[in-house]
Amino acid sequence: MNVITDYGTFLREAKSAVMELTELEHQEENLAKQLRQNQKTLDMEKKAQEDKINQTTKKRLGEITSSYDKELSKGQEQLKKARSKREKAKSQGVKERIVEETSDLRDDNRRIRLQIKTLFQQNHVPGYCNTNLYYALYFPKQIKEFLKLLLVVVLCFLLIPYGIYLLLPQRTVLFLVGIYFVCILVFGGAYVFIGNRTREHYGTALREGRNLRNQIHDNTKRIRRITRSIKRDKNEAIYDLQKFDDEIAQIEQNLSETAAKKKDALNAFETVTKNIIADEITEARKDKITNMRNQCDEQEKKLQKLREAIKTRTLYITDCYGSYLSREFLQPEKLDALADIMQRGTAANLSEAMEQYRKNA
Repeated sequence: MNVITDYGTFLREAKSAVMELTELEHQEENLAKQLRQNQKTLDMEKKAQEDKINQTTKKRLGEITSSYDKELSKGQEQLKKARSKREKAKSQGVKERIVEETSDLRDDNRRIRLQIKTLFQQNHVPGYCNTNLYYALYFPKQIKEFLKLLLVVVLCFLLIPYGIYLLLPQRTVLFLVGIYFVCILVFGGAYVFIGNRTREHYGTALREGRNLRNQIHDNTKRIRRITRSIKRDKNEAIYDLQKFDDEIAQIEQNLSETAAKKKDALNAFETVTKNIIADEITEARKDKITNMRNQCDEQEKKLQKLREAIKTRTLYITDCYGSYLSREFLQPEKLDALADIMQRGTAANLSEAMEQYRKNA
């Protein structure tokens, strides 16, 4: 440690060293701020580049997918129409086959109906006797006719009388019994009267009509069996559907090929085109990003040198002046104040000058 012979020079040199350090620290602060801003700008530019790559890639991929999906949708619509035409052709073929294979039975039924009509006309049978309802009421044979008879009985002897009873303003058991009695008398009497009258006068014709109706029923059952058998028949060769099958097969093949092309196109995009797009966008921004990166690198180097200089200057001040001056006095304005005290001669040394400054402060 050297002895101080000239306090004024010592303090001026200390002030100069401190001001140099302050200037270096100010430069370091400004440069660090610029570096942070430039790094932020560089990061934003990189993100913008990445976003541009992602957006462009997504757009191109969407265009490829949309184009193939549109073609596939058209193919599916064509396939749907072709299958619909085939189904219509088959349905028409089934109908024609049913008509052809049941034509004899239908002709037989028409002949029998004409025979019944002629029979009734020759025997002067009333027209209402040649109805399904009449035969269900007086000559039931099939299950459907028995069910129809049961329905008429329930309607005439249960629903109608009870419905009339519910419409009365005052309801008593006597009224209900009376209504049932009247309904039985009216409907039952009409049933017996019509039955006795028609069977007595036209019994032979009616019974023969019953037999003929049975033949119609048997023919109708055979027609239903034939119809069911034809509809369940899995052999479609007789309907001449080959041209529809060929059309459907061709459409399905086209769909399969389009789907395969779509798969290949998407695979090529992911493995090749996607990289090309990224390279094109990267190349377009390469110079700008490179310049910004170089600028940041240069600023980092300058900042490192500044920090080394600050470190060196700080150690120098500590070694040369820190031993004589308290850390709190290593400031330009305080060093000037100490120099002024020493110049006035009110203090014999730095310690007395610093003590005097503290008291004045």
